[in-house]
Amino acid sequence: MNPRTAATAFRVVAVAEALSWIGLLVGMFVKYVPETTELGVQVFGPIHGGVFLAYVVVALVTARALRWSAGTALLALLASIPPLATIWFQRRATRTGQLPRTEAVAA
Repeated sequence: MNPRTAATAFRVVAVAEALSWIGLLVGMFVKYVPETTELGVQVFGPIHGGVFLAYVVVALVTARALRWSAGTALLALLASIPPLATIWFQRRATRTGQLPRTEAVAA
């Protein structure tokens, strides 16, 4: 995978992972606070699980394509655990030059 594709895929999956976290958190709130329905968890649980796995795979592929250090790769993987941390990591990696802007990546 070339660096441009890896960087773009990482950005897309990082945002999707954060959005699926939001959906799952809303579903958990509705399930446990007003105790009205489990539908949100039933829908967003599998979605979040799938996107989480996709994020892990894309993070590892991106780490290899962009030659991230082991520490950066580990931080990218750890960012998948807390809600919305993938967005934080993506912004941090862009700011520090570890995840080049799409237009700046050499093909």
